[in-house]
Amino acid sequence: MKRLLVLSSLLLLAAPAPAFAGTFDPAREFELKPWVPIHLGPLDLSINKAVAYLWLGAICTMLLGIFLMRVRVGVRPGVRQTIGEQIYEIAQTQIAEQGLPSKAVGLWFPYVASLLLFIWVVNMLGFLPLPLSSDKVHVFGLAIPAFGIYAATASLSVTLTLAFVTFFFTHFEGIRWNGPVRYFKSWIPSGLPKVLIVPIAVIEVLSQFMRLISLSVRLFANMLAGHMLILVMIGLVFIINTPPWRFFGLPGAIVFYLFEVIIVVTIQAFIFAALSAIYIGSAIEPEH
Repeated sequence: MKRLLVLSSLLLLAAPAPAFAGTFDPAREFELKPWVPIHLGPLDLSINKAVAYLWLGAICTMLLGIFLMRVRVGVRPGVRQTIGEQIYEIAQTQIAEQGLPSKAVGLWFPYVASLLLFIWVVNMLGFLPLPLSSDKVHVFGLAIPAFGIYAATASLSVTLTLAFVTFFFTHFEGIRWNGPVRYFKSWIPSGLPKVLIVPIAVIEVLSQFMRLISLSVRLFANMLAGHMLILVMIGLVFIINTPPWRFFGLPGAIVFYLFEVIIVVTIQAFIFAALSAIYIGSAIEPEH
C-alpha cells in the first residue's frame, strides 16, 4: 500500500495538470487566487489555497496526535505507539527541555510540541499531490480539480504569522515573569558605559525584530526553494525537447522531491519549534 501511494504520488508529480494544456509556468503554482472573497476594510481575509492547506493541516495534525498518542495506548507499545512516544520524547528532551527553563517546561511544552507537529504536517502536505487547486482538468467531459503540490509554508504571510505568535509569547512571558522594567533592562548588559546605552538599546531592539524576520524567512525560503526546484525540473520536461537533456528533468525532480520529503520537511519543523522554545526561554530567564 505504501509503495502504491509513493508511486502514484510520483506519477501525479511528474504530470502536473497545466502541462496537459500545453503550458507550464512554475511561478503560477504559487499564485493565491481568492476562492471566497472576504474583505474587512483594508484587510483581505479571503479563503484561498493557502487557507485550505492550513485548515487541512490543522485537522490532520489533531487526528495524527490523537491516533499516535491517545488511541489504545498500552503498556507494551506497538509500532504506532512507539512512533508517538518518539515524537513526544523529541519534543520534550530535544526542544522543550533544551530551550525552556525547568519552571516553564510544563506550561510551554504543549505549544512547542504543537508547532513541531503542525509545521511538519503542513510541510509534508505540501509534497503530496492534492486536488486543492482552482485549475481544472477535463476527464471524460467532466471538469475536476487538478492535482498539484503546494506548501502553505511557502507563503511568507503564513510563516510570518507563525513567527509573530512566538514573538508575542516571548515578550509576554518575559514581562510576566520579570516585570516590564527588569525585562527590558535585561536587554542592556550591566556595567555598560552610559555613552553606549542608547546604541546598544537600539541594536537590541533591532535584534528582537530580526528574530521575527529570520524565524519566518528561514522556513518560507526553504520550502519555497524546494518547491521551485521541483517545479522547474518538471518544467524542463515540457520546455526542452532536445535529447538527452529532456530526460534529466523528471529524475532531477524526483531527487529534489525525496530530499525535501526525507530531510528538509523534518529539519525545518524542528528548527522552528526549537528556536521558539529558545526565544521564550531566554525571555523568561534573561542571560543578563
